[in-house]
Amino acid sequence: MREFWREFCRDRRGNYALMTVLAMVPLMGGLAMAVDYTGLTSEKQLVVNALDAANFATARRLVEGATDDQLKAYALDFFNANLDNVDPTNTTLNVTLPATTTGGGILKLCADLVYHPYFLPAAAALIGRSSSALNYSVCSEVRLKNTLEVAMVLDNSGSMSNTGTGSGQKRIDLLKQAAKQLVDTLATQAAMIKQIDKPVQFSLVPFAASVNVGTSNDNAPWIDIYGLSPVHNENFDWSTLNAADKYAQKINGIWYKKGTGWGDEEGQMLTRFSLYRDMKVVTSHEQIVGSKRVVCDEYRSDNTCKRSHDEYDYTDTYGPFASWQGCVEVRPYPYNVNDAPASGGPNNTGTSVGDPATMFVPMFAPDEPGNHWYLTQDPDEPKPVTYGAANSWWNDDPTSATGKTRQSNMAKYFQPRPINAPVLGKGAGPNYSCTTTPITPLTDVTNTDGLAAIKAAIDLMTPNGNTNVPEGMAWGWRTVSSSEPFTEGRPETERGNDKVVIVLTDGENTYSALSSDPAGNKSTYAAYGYTGLGYNGTSVTRLFGGTSSDIGQFNYSSSNYTAALNEQMKTLCSNAKAANIMVMTVALDMSTADAGDQKAMDALKTCSSDSRFRKDPTDPSKPAKLFWNATGATLSDNFKEIANELSNLRVVS
Repeated sequence: MREFWREFCRDRRGNYALMTVLAMVPLMGGLAMAVDYTGLTSEKQLVVNALDAANFATARRLVEGATDDQLKAYALDFFNANLDNVDPTNTTLNVTLPATTTGGGILKLCADLVYHPYFLPAAAALIGRSSSALNYSVCSEVRLKNTLEVAMVLDNSGSMSNTGTGSGQKRIDLLKQAAKQLVDTLATQAAMIKQIDKPVQFSLVPFAASVNVGTSNDNAPWIDIYGLSPVHNENFDWSTLNAADKYAQKINGIWYKKGTGWGDEEGQMLTRFSLYRDMKVVTSHEQIVGSKRVVCDEYRSDNTCKRSHDEYDYTDTYGPFASWQGCVEVRPYPYNVNDAPASGGPNNTGTSVGDPATMFVPMFAPDEPGNHWYLTQDPDEPKPVTYGAANSWWNDDPTSATGKTRQSNMAKYFQPRPINAPVLGKGAGPNYSCTTTPITPLTDVTNTDGLAAIKAAIDLMTPNGNTNVPEGMAWGWRTVSSSEPFTEGRPETERGNDKVVIVLTDGENTYSALSSDPAGNKSTYAAYGYTGLGYNGTSVTRLFGGTSSDIGQFNYSSSNYTAALNEQMKTLCSNAKAANIMVMTVALDMSTADAGDQKAMDALKTCSSDSRFRKDPTDPSKPAKLFWNATGATLSDNFKEIANELSNLRVVS
C-alpha cells in the first residue's frame, strides 16, 4: 500500500485536466464579473442617456411656463419612456428645479438605479456573503441660458444739447455713442448663443415732454380712434357745431357729423383724428378774371362813395394743414403707472365694454386764443388780435367772447387757413410738445438688420422739449411687455428671460407753468394735457391723480408739477419692479450741490433695482443699486458697467 501511494504521487499523467479544473474557479468568476460589469455599464449608460434627454426636454417646458408639479411629472414620464431595456421600477428620479423664476439657474435631474447582476449573488454565497444587487446614482445638469429684453429709455429734452461735463461734446452725442456701444457689446456676446431664438433684443424709447408711439399705430386697437376716453374731448366743445344743417350729435358716447351741410361727410365721427383731416389750408388762390368789384368803405353825406377798395373773387384749392405725428397723452391714474392693456372701444372689446380710460389718446394741442390772419379784403380791417398764448396757431371763431370759449369753440377748425397766413412759430400747431422720434419696438440685435435698425434709431434722436421721465419709463415697460400696445416681449411667465428698463435723464421732471394764460390753462399743453382742466368732471387734473397730500391739488406752480411727476415716477417704479422688471437708472451731469438735481438723483436711485451680482461698496452686506451718477466724461465707462451687469444675467456656457 505504501508503494501504491508513492507511485501515485510520482505519476504526472492528467495534470493538465486537474489544473484546468482548479483554474476554472477563478476563470469563471472573472467571466461572471465581466458579464455583470458589462451589464452594469450598459444599464448605467442607458440611464444617463434617458436622464440627459429628460433634462433637456424638461428645460424646454420650464421656459414655456409649466408649473413645478407639471415639470416633475413631465420629467419622470420622459425619463421612463427613454430607459429602453432598463426596468423603470429599478430607478428613482429626483428633480431639482432652479431656485429663481426670474431668469437662468440650474435644472438638475438625478437618478438612483438598482442593478441586479446575473452571477454576483452566487459568487457572494461562495464567500459567505449575501449581496444580490448593486446601487448607484447619476446626475445631469442643464444651465438655463438667459434671454434679454432691454428697453433704453433715453432723455431727449432740450438740455441734452448742452455740453457734457468733462467732454467737448453735446450730451446727446455722448449718449448716442454710449448707447450704440452697449448694443454692440451685447450683440457680440449674443452671437455665441446658437441654441435659442432672439437671445438679446433692444427697444428704444426717446422721451421729452411726451412719447411718440409712431404714426403707423393710428388705427391700432389700443388707440382711441372713436373718442370714447374721458381724455379725448376734455379740450373740445363739440356742441359749438350747432348750425341747423351742420351740427354735432353724440350717440352712445361718440360724436358724429349730422346735417346735410356736411355733404358726403355726414355720419362720420368727430374725433382728434378727424380734426387733423378736416383742417385745410389754401394751397392755390387764383383770381377769377372779370370778378373785380368796388366796395365803398366810407360815404359822403349825399350817399356817394368817398373812399373805396377793390375786391375780387378767387378759385381756391385746399390741402391738409397737419397730420398726427405719433405722440399720445398720458392715461389717467392708475393706468399711467401700470402696464394694463387697453380694454375699451369698438376696435377692442366693443362700445361701452371695458374701460375706455385705458385707451391711448392721440395728442392734439388745441389752438389757444389769438388771431393770425385777416378775414376780408378790406384794407381797413383791424389787425388780428393776439393774446400772448403759448400755442395760438389758428383764428378764433368770431362768436367766441372769452379766452376759454375761444379755445374750445370747434367751428374755427372748419374755416380754411389762407394761403397768405403768417408762418407759424417753431413747434406751434396741433403737434405742440410732440418733439421726439418714434419708439423702436424690441428688435433682435443678433440679426444684422435688427442691429442696424436700433443704431440708426439712436442716431436720429434730437434734443427738444421738457422732461417727463415717468412717461418715458412707462413706455419702456410697455415695449418689453408681452401685452399690447407692443407685443414683442416674451410671456412674463417664461423663465430664463430678463426684462430690463434702462432710464437715463440729465435733469429733474418738468411741466411748464404759464406767465400769460388767456384761457386759464395753468400750463402749456403736453402729455398730461392742461393742468387747469379737471379730469372727467372732477376739479383735479390728471397730473395730480393718485398723488399724496404733499401735492397741492390746486397749486399750479412748476415746482408742484415736478413734485407730482416725482410721485408718479415713484409709484411707477414700484409697480414695474413688482412685475419683475429690472430697472437701471443713470443720472447724467447732475450736481449734488443743486437741490433739484439731488432730488432727481435720489428718485432715480430709489427707482433702481438691486444688482444680483455686485455688493454695495459702502455696505457689503447689501446688494449694490443699479444706479449710476454719470458725467459727460464717464458716460461711456458707465455704460460699459451696465453691459457687464447685463452680461452676467445671461450664462452662455
